[in-house]
Amino acid sequence: MLQPPSTDVKTFVTGDFRLQSGIVMPTVTIAYRTLGVLAPDRDNVVLVTHGNTSGPQMIDPLGSTGEGSWNEIVGPGKAVDTNRFFAICPNMLGSSYGSTNAASIDPATGKPYGPRFPDITVSDIVATQRALLDHLGIGRLVAIVGPSYGGFQAFQWAVNYPGMMKGIAAIVTSPVVPRERSEGNVARLLATLSQDPNWNGGDYYDRGGVLETMTQIRIATLKNYGIETRLRDTMSDPQAIEAAIRDESARWATGFDANSLIILAKALRGFDVTAQFGSIKAKMLYVLSRTDKLFPPELAPGVMQALKAAGVDADYFLLDSEYGHSASGLDAHKWAPRLREFMDGL
Repeated sequence: MLQPPSTDVKTFVTGDFRLQSGIVMPTVTIAYRTLGVLAPDRDNVVLVTHGNTSGPQMIDPLGSTGEGSWNEIVGPGKAVDTNRFFAICPNMLGSSYGSTNAASIDPATGKPYGPRFPDITVSDIVATQRALLDHLGIGRLVAIVGPSYGGFQAFQWAVNYPGMMKGIAAIVTSPVVPRERSEGNVARLLATLSQDPNWNGGDYYDRGGVLETMTQIRIATLKNYGIETRLRDTMSDPQAIEAAIRDESARWATGFDANSLIILAKALRGFDVTAQFGSIKAKMLYVLSRTDKLFPPELAPGVMQALKAAGVDADYFLLDSEYGHSASGLDAHKWAPRLREFMDGL
């Protein structure tokens, strides 16, 4: 059955979802957005996996630019051409844009999960996406394409379900997060949030929220992503730049749950798929940004050498951009032709 193109949020609900830990969640909702038309034989699907603090709106025609929106990558005539492909962008389990997360009601208590939300892994996140695709009757994907945390998901897909996709494009990301880095991220977030008088160990939902602390966390994150370079394209006054960063950060903070930051940071503890490279059957495109502080180009030789040694058909592209971690969206035109070529080759 053909589905009309849509940017509206849809939801998929599944019951008794078993996590890697063995914990069974009685009900899980996954929000997702689609662009394009699903082919009658369902063979034109591209899964787009979003970054840590973005969501399905990443592919919206008028999407926010917080992490460098991908509306220049996904759409009619774009590299992920929705005149040809049916793009699905699911919101991660534990994230804040419609999927089950810490602010959701725990059926066992009738109250928000809060800090009692079960620990999840990247494998759990992609397993919910697999369940969504099964529900939609989609057994094979053309490709999985995602930046940053979306790249972690793409790598995890490649090793968990190697026969399900022709191609993987992992952008500004890595197949491994050193444990000390992931543990450090969790510790820093908890230390910062616990200073907020409303935090209450994560049970802050009836205490007025932690908006100012979340705004400060976002300001630091965006500066690390390279937002000042983008704003200096159109602004010169340092105070105006700071005000713009704060404004963008405050808007994000009103919609993103603090516990989601903790859940997704914890999910990366022990993330490392390098030992499973030998199971990858898909073609691989790996893209890094020249100025990215989070995933610098120095990662490329080691990753590419390991992929080739495992027999993976892998290619690397260096995105020459001043925009750091946000380059994949903000400088989309610089790497979109390479992605289009990759998609055509599948």
